Amino acid sequence: MKRKEFCIAGEAYTLELCVGNYPYELLLLADETQEAIDKYLMLSDVYVLKGKDINKAVFCLFKISADVLELKNIAVHTTLQGKGIGSILIEEILTIAQGQGYKELIVGTATCGLDQIRFYERNGFIKYGIRENFFIDNYKDPIIENGQQLIDMIMLKRSV
Repeated sequence: MKRKEFCIAGEAYTLELCVGNYPYELLLLADETQEAIDKYLMLSDVYVLKGKDINKAVFCLFKISADVLELKNIAVHTTLQGKGIGSILIEEILTIAQGQGYKELIVGTATCGLDQIRFYERNGFIKYGIRENFFIDNYKDPIIENGQQLIDMIMLKRSV
């Protein structure tokens, strides 16, 4: 899929495969540093949800194997959060993954990212593992979320 048009809550949107000119302002809502994003960005398929004048959401899909696709980043503009856009994007991601022959979609988030974990579980993901010391090993500076330093990443998966 290169481009898809649809309507959400009466507003027209276009979902497009992005090549260059990446929306870091959105990507940084879901990942802490541009340096971390740049490690996977060029190796990922990046899709941008565009509204009238601005980018509204983004997600990055990274091929792990012929059967497994990883959602590296998903972010919705702060003015649209809590309106179901993320869940709509998950459905689009599953459609893309299925169309490309993947069997499983995985995603990781901080173990203390309770809102993110609930979001993924509401969208059919189940916990399956931990990447120990992920945030210690991959970020120069400590990251604090919900009053806790991020250390481990919890991994979730969903069949495509």
